[in-house]
Amino acid sequence: MTSTQARHTRRAVLQAAVDAGARCNRMDPDLFFRADGEQLITWQARRADAVRLCIGCPVRAACEELALRDEDGRADRDDMVRAGLTGPELAAVRTVQAERLAAAVDADRDTEGRQLDMLTADLHRMAGTSPDSSRNGGRRSTALRTAAHNRRIAALAAQIRQIRTARRVRAGWEVAA
Repeated sequence: MTSTQARHTRRAVLQAAVDAGARCNRMDPDLFFRADGEQLITWQARRADAVRLCIGCPVRAACEELALRDEDGRADRDDMVRAGLTGPELAAVRTVQAERLAAAVDADRDTEGRQLDMLTADLHRMAGTSPDSSRNGGRRSTALRTAAHNRRIAALAAQIRQIRTARRVRAGWEVAA
C-alpha cells in the first residue's frame, strides 16, 4: 500500500492491513517506546533498530496513516517510533497534514457511526417483532422460525458489540464497559 492509497483508505482497512502484515506483530512493543528514565544513548540505539525494522515493512504506509490519525507522537518528546518515524517526526507530519487528517478522521468516524446507527436500528426493529406464529405449519415450523429470528438478533448484537469494542480500544479503554 502506498502513502497515497493509505490516505484514501478507511481506518478499518488500514488496521486490518497492519494486523495482517506488520513486521513487528510478533515483537516486543517495548522496542518502539523509550522507557521511563532510560538513558538517551540507550534509547537512540533501540530507536535506530526500530526505525530499521519499520523501513522494510510492507504495511509501513498504513501504519503511518494510523499513527497520524491516532495523533501519536509529540513534538517535544522523542519517546517512540511508529512507521519508522519518531514522535517529533510524526508531530511535524501531522501539523503539515492537519486538514487532510481531520477530514480522514471525520470520514472514519462518520462511516463507522452510520454503520453502528443502522445496526442498532435493525436490532431494535427486529427485537420488537416476533416470528409470524400465525402461519400454518405447526409447532416445529414455529420453533424453526423463532430460532432463525433469534440467530439474526444475536448476529446483529455481535456486530454492534464488535464495533463498540473496537471504538473503546482505540479510545484507550483497557476493558470495555
